[in-house]
Order: sequence, then C-alpha cells, then structure tokens
Amino acid sequence: MTGYQIFWPLLAHVALVYGLYALLGVRRAKMVRAGSIAKSDYRENRGEPAESLIVKNCLANQFELPVLFYACSILLYITEADNLISVVLAWAFVALRYAHAAIHVTSNDMRYRSPIFAAGYIILAAMWVWLAAWMGMS
Repeated sequence: MTGYQIFWPLLAHVALVYGLYALLGVRRAKMVRAGSIAKSDYRENRGEPAESLIVKNCLANQFELPVLFYACSILLYITEADNLISVVLAWAFVALRYAHAAIHVTSNDMRYRSPIFAAGYIILAAMWVWLAAWMGMS
C-alpha cells in the first residue's frame, strides 16, 4: 500500500479532537450564560460544571491512548507496513474512539463506554503486534 491511506484515520481522529474542542466551547459558553460559573473560573479550572467537565475529560482522553496510535501509524508508514491490515485496524481504532467519545459526552454510561475503550485498546495492541511482526519478517 505505502500511500497515504494510513494517515486518513489520523485525520479523522484530528477532526474528532477539533469537534470536542468546539463542543467544550459551546457547553462552557452555555454555563456562563446560565450563570452556573463565571468565565474567570475557567482560567484556573475551579468548579467546572459537570456538563462541560465530561467534555473536558473526554478531550483529555484523546491525548492518552491515541498518542500510541499516532506513533504506531507513523512507524507503520515508515516501515512500509501500512497495508490493508494496518489501515483496517487504524480505521477500527478511530471508529471506536468516536463511539467512546459519543458515549462519554452524552450518557457517560460505563456499561457501554468501558467495553468500547477495551476494544480500542485491543485493536491498538494488534496494530503494535502487526508492526513488530512486520519488522521481524523484514
């Protein structure tokens, strides 16, 4: 493959991050307008209302496990292991990140969120195993 196909899932994840930043801004503005919190309180992150806090936490989560996703995707590209298997795994990981984020910022129901996170964790592990296997075969 060795085109740019491995980078499309990364761009899709970037879109998710930007969407979450926009949602955070909307929810924070709503809280300020409602008088639930003063705009200045966000400067020091004091007492953030739950409605925007869950988005903030979801956003922070996009810079945890996904960091390993970005590193792996770039290494897959560099080693020319970015074939159909790795691209499918990358898209599956990003789809699970979208599902996880959707649950996180709505119901935040751990019965659904945890298994989706675990599935993404396993998919990402499979990407790393594929990279290691590819390098072992080379």
